[in-house]
Amino acid sequence: MSNDAHDASLRDQLQSLIARLPDGDVELGPLVDALGTQGMLLLVILLTLVFLIPVSIPGVSTVFGAVIVLVGIARLSGRALWLPGAVRRRSVPAGRLRGALDTGLTWVRRLERITRPGRLSKLTEGRAVGIVNDGALILGAVLLMAPFGFIPFSNTIPGVALMCLAIGLLQRDGLMVLLGHVANVLTMIYFAILIGGGGLAIRELFVRFWPPDFL
Repeated sequence: MSNDAHDASLRDQLQSLIARLPDGDVELGPLVDALGTQGMLLLVILLTLVFLIPVSIPGVSTVFGAVIVLVGIARLSGRALWLPGAVRRRSVPAGRLRGALDTGLTWVRRLERITRPGRLSKLTEGRAVGIVNDGALILGAVLLMAPFGFIPFSNTIPGVALMCLAIGLLQRDGLMVLLGHVANVLTMIYFAILIGGGGLAIRELFVRFWPPDFL
């Protein structure tokens, strides 16, 4: 990415990327190439925008989550982002993607207003802290890939976590990073409630249709 790109605001960079999306289906490979090795966090933000609004694009959470996992691994290893050929060739409808990204920029505008570079900087500096934060990116991506896509907020909460982590690391804002960690924890609690509630519902159905006396 050029110096001009670094000087531009986060919102301007994302709007520029969205404007350059091709017509028809969008392949992930060219999208990643456009960002370069220095734009991995920007890529995370771009990929999570679609999960911050109530729009479902089938299969997107699994593919985008997998890419973010690879971003976290690349950052942990200090290497350039690598994507398998099958992932690079994976495509999504440009029209639906662009609309979701444009609407998702509303969140970026809101988050930009509360972002303060250098705030709680100890949460963004140092190798040990970096490992924890990059691990949180991977965790958030795995949670995003969980098979709860049609349940309200199941993509939104991990999407917020990833967005806050990526913006916090990009802007070196420790408070945003902390909010990302909190959102990851809230996601795990929410999923635990969903799983527990689902288990209780199955048990109730089992008891209703196969009472102990019947067995």
